[in-house]
Amino acid sequence: MSHKLTVKDLLDRKEQLKGRQKRRATLYVESLDGEIVIEEPSHAIALESLEMAQSGGESDRADKHVVYHCVVEPNLKDPELQRAFGCAEPVDIVDMIFRPGEIAAISGHALQLD
Repeated sequence: MSHKLTVKDLLDRKEQLKGRQKRRATLYVESLDGEIVIEEPSHAIALESLEMAQSGGESDRADKHVVYHCVVEPNLKDPELQRAFGCAEPVDIVDMIFRPGEIAAISGHALQLD
């Protein structure tokens, strides 16, 4: 049974909380017939994405931002991959690899890990 957390509880868990690892998940991507590994976004990435989504209907841009930063396997930031696909901007790789519905789904899964 859970109990109401106190300051003492948090202080007792300080080292555990400060040293915890980011959560990861493996997702199957149908269009690629393979699995990717995603990692929970940093607070900065989550906040940047939230700001993008709230600024004039840029939710698809926000989703791409999350996917670019949260897919860790394969590494979407790999320079060779970026060159091979001819990306003008690094985040362009997201559109070139994933379908629009997949981008939104991957982003949603990553944000739920947070």
